[in-house]
Amino acid sequence: MLDVDASVVCPVDTHIRFIVTSADVIHDFCIPSLGIKIDAAPGRLNQTSALIQREGVYYGQCSELCGVMHSAMPIKIEAVPLADFLT
Repeated sequence: MLDVDASVVCPVDTHIRFIVTSADVIHDFCIPSLGIKIDAAPGRLNQTSALIQREGVYYGQCSELCGVMHSAMPIKIEAVPLADFLT
């Protein structure tokens, strides 16, 4: 239940900034294995940064009680080498 159709692809050993917002209700962008948990509120921009040092796939999900489809909001980040990211 954590796999997605379109994952976020990020390069390793690069500083990354995540800018998070919401369109309807309060959500929460949470990737526990990367130490990221930030609220997404409608009409506001929140930001956090990360430095992923290992290649791999990282899973997370919304951790707010944001509605009926709350359990169907997974997040998948694929960390790839910089050369693969550029292609």
